Amino acid sequence: MKISIGQYLLNRLKDYGIEHIFGVPGDYNLGFLDLIEDDEDLEWIGNCNELNASYAADGYARIRPMGALVSTFGVGELSAINGIAGAYAENVPVVKIVGMPSRNISLNKRLVHHTLGDGEFLKFYRMYEEVTVAQTILNKQNAKEEIDRVLRECHLQKKPVYIGIPVDVPGLQIEASKSVDYHPQSDKKILDAFIAGVKKELLGSKAQIVLADYEVNRYGLNSALHEFIQKTNLPIASLSMGKGVFKESHPNFVGIYNGILSDEAVTSAIKQADCSILIGVKLTDSLTAGFNYISKDPPTIEIHPFHSRIGDKIYSDILMQDVLKKLSALKFHPHRSTHTSLPKQKPHPSDTLTQERFFGLIEKHLEPNDVLIAEQGTSFFGSVDVRLPEGVTFVCQPLWGSIGYTFGAVLGTCLANKDRRNILLIGDGSLQLTAQELSTMLRENINPIIIVINNDGYTVERCIHGPNRKYNDINMWHYTKLIDTFDVTLKREALIFRASCVKELEEAFESARVHAKQLALIEVVMDRDDAPALLKKLGGLFSAQNSY
Repeated sequence: MKISIGQYLLNRLKDYGIEHIFGVPGDYNLGFLDLIEDDEDLEWIGNCNELNASYAADGYARIRPMGALVSTFGVGELSAINGIAGAYAENVPVVKIVGMPSRNISLNKRLVHHTLGDGEFLKFYRMYEEVTVAQTILNKQNAKEEIDRVLRECHLQKKPVYIGIPVDVPGLQIEASKSVDYHPQSDKKILDAFIAGVKKELLGSKAQIVLADYEVNRYGLNSALHEFIQKTNLPIASLSMGKGVFKESHPNFVGIYNGILSDEAVTSAIKQADCSILIGVKLTDSLTAGFNYISKDPPTIEIHPFHSRIGDKIYSDILMQDVLKKLSALKFHPHRSTHTSLPKQKPHPSDTLTQERFFGLIEKHLEPNDVLIAEQGTSFFGSVDVRLPEGVTFVCQPLWGSIGYTFGAVLGTCLANKDRRNILLIGDGSLQLTAQELSTMLRENINPIIIVINNDGYTVERCIHGPNRKYNDINMWHYTKLIDTFDVTLKREALIFRASCVKELEEAFESARVHAKQLALIEVVMDRDDAPALLKKLGGLFSAQNSY
């Protein structure tokens, strides 16, 4: 049976759970976009620009197994490369599809538009080699094998891939043979050797603690982690990049690890342990108080999706789920911190909104199975201490930290699962980078709760350096009028609020809950110099790290 190359690619994307494809049209991809629009199982989501499309595909892939976007050659793909780099840094499986000039044009080095005018057509491809794990340019001879190979790498490594499609290729016919998916397995001998090494480490250890992070989320191994803790009864803390990876209401959960800025419960638990077991952890500066650890001793045991480590020795070709299952049978020495957290003070309705009160209200109004998206800034650092109800997915970008990311990402998270409530926390400075995507949200009739923190500028930067410098200022917008700007016909009903005190924010939350099918935009006004306590402390450490 024959099938077009373009349709074969779309069918394989659907095999990986994709139902929406993001992007921007351009003359080198229009024929491929015809195939997307004509496919009854796919929906084209046109974005305001390619950067926002890359953010939306990233958000989509944090809820679904994979995300995808399409751009045109040169100008379009370079507009998206920042978002693809972020997906690469944070292990998000995104397929970047690029409509390219025809094979005849590239072979004859014609000086066509969207190029650098030098007859060279692989420069942008080579740029993407640095931020993707697999790349290909399709033709009739390689299409099926290359599509299968590249998508398999995207799925296995949880990182972006690049697929170039010359404009004359999508309609070419190939044989539609069945694809064979690859399922990696652990090397039994290496796995047994690792377990033996862990046993040896435990002989000299009196107390252990688990630190878990985002790799567990990316590979869908939350249940395996939970079962491991249930069987071993070990205390567990998570890092903020992987917040929500383990139930925060569980009695073994001690809190979020933030290096020397961790709260007393986490600090006490870490100090009582003489062996740390790191599961899916990447120790970055934003997650460790600028590499200022509680314990100066290096981690004893590390477990990653495809390899593990004891000290300096690496054990390759063993899967995290198999390691956790084997480790569950070992005898550990759990301990409990005696520290108890103080109850949070209940604010008065007339109290002005501070960062502390605001995030206390966020915690109060979160519901099980919500998706909480927190922009890199006061939103992220304030959310770290918010206790998540069961089933809440926490979306953030603390490693790459591209401000404005979450406003595109929330479009993707909403479309990835329309049955879940999405709450976006974003600062005014970040919103101004990607605000156009509100237009797409209104057109697609999705209904997130968007909370814009209006504190008049770049708070993170002010905490690090130059609190009174002009470069940390932004122009003030009428944020509550953005709905009118991006929906001239006013066909989509949306809720609009402005809150500066506790009562006003409580009322906005209640109205958004009652009218859950409508998009809600809540502008929250806070003092310019207020910031979450964690951010204030971290700002000083980053300032020293940057030698200011």
